[in-house]
Amino acid sequence: MSFPAYKGCCKDAVKGEDMYEQGWLEHWSEQFQSPFYVLDDKRLVDNYQRMERAFSSRYDRLIIAYSYKTNYLPHLCRKLHELGAYAEVVSRLEYDLAQSFGVQPKQIVFNGPLKREEDIILALDGEAIVNLDSFSEIPSVIRYAKRHGQKEVKIGLRVNFDLSVNGESPLQNGYEVSRFGFCVENGNFERAIRELSQSPNIRVVGLHGHFSTNRSLGVYEQITQELCFLAREYLKGSLEYIDVGGGMYGELPASFGNKIAPSYEDYAEMITAVMKKELLPYGLHPVLIVEPGISLVADAVHFACRVVDVKENRGVRFVLVDGSVHNVKPTMHKHPLPVELITAREDDHDPVGTYHVVGYTCMEKDYLVENGRGRLPQPGDFLVFGHVGAYTIVFQPPFIQARPPIIAFGPRGVVVAREKETLDQFCPEPSYQFTPFRE
Repeated sequence: MSFPAYKGCCKDAVKGEDMYEQGWLEHWSEQFQSPFYVLDDKRLVDNYQRMERAFSSRYDRLIIAYSYKTNYLPHLCRKLHELGAYAEVVSRLEYDLAQSFGVQPKQIVFNGPLKREEDIILALDGEAIVNLDSFSEIPSVIRYAKRHGQKEVKIGLRVNFDLSVNGESPLQNGYEVSRFGFCVENGNFERAIRELSQSPNIRVVGLHGHFSTNRSLGVYEQITQELCFLAREYLKGSLEYIDVGGGMYGELPASFGNKIAPSYEDYAEMITAVMKKELLPYGLHPVLIVEPGISLVADAVHFACRVVDVKENRGVRFVLVDGSVHNVKPTMHKHPLPVELITAREDDHDPVGTYHVVGYTCMEKDYLVENGRGRLPQPGDFLVFGHVGAYTIVFQPPFIQARPPIIAFGPRGVVVAREKETLDQFCPEPSYQFTPFRE
């Protein structure tokens, strides 16, 4: 029950003091009241720079567009934009958020299945990279092009094609068919190209191929090959970018088992090799867009919570903490997270055994750890969970307790990236404005 790779990862930021020791956790618990998140700026920056080097050293035209939906903590997003990342957004809310951070529209990739006409107009006015997902969005683009007859309207299409091999689908949750994008096999992709080409000032300049899959190298090879083939067939005179999407692994903790994940270098080698083989000989040299989320932020955030009580029900031990499974695994994935027990007690006489770590909610399924084994935590101890940077911040409902604060460690020390939530933020009082109903 330890993850030494995480321990002390921000030592430089705290000038030699181990960030995960009882006194340090006590201090911040008193400041905020536990639980709280800890963002490791150094790890975040290192992840981005390693990914950027892996791809740019192999292919000279690259955009890394950070996936906002994974974690749109302002401090984190600004840090990535300072490093050169674009913003990959899937809603108007995220688009506006990116602009509030100073991201220029030309540095926004606008994806997602629901883009209203006013959203499309805003993005096209700003010359953002827009990838259409369905036929419902095409009329908005055509109307925009007609109103701006002298403007070249550039657009991309999200493509849907079969990824199964020998009858087995690599899509997450075992789905056989993805619900996103324009299907190649039934002619919808070609139809979308045809409808858009009826407007003389619309140019389809890019293809987007994000799929939620098992993240294997073979899947990315297949996606890149198909996108390159479609680009040669349909966009040879207009191609500006190939967007392979995101979903790549970052570094996996030991608690995930013996699963060996591809590295940034592995993904970069596979994707860029296909790009160079399938496009360069045909005189095509588009920008390569990758949209990482989890691979950049998962291991850059930790969650500290305090042990409140230990009880035994019919021979089963339960360790109650002031956090919840919603804080560490809101998607309810089955992987055991790395977790470390932090205590000031000597361990000579502590009992050892099996126990479950459970959260503050009233839900039976609120388990942060199932069948943990080792030194038994005691009230007042801390548990620090690693690998919680992806989806926890954005997926977290204000359920029963307020959202935990977030502190960030960087070269210059500690930054409060999010204050403890107040009652007004938790449940703002609406401003009622009654309008009489008339039949």
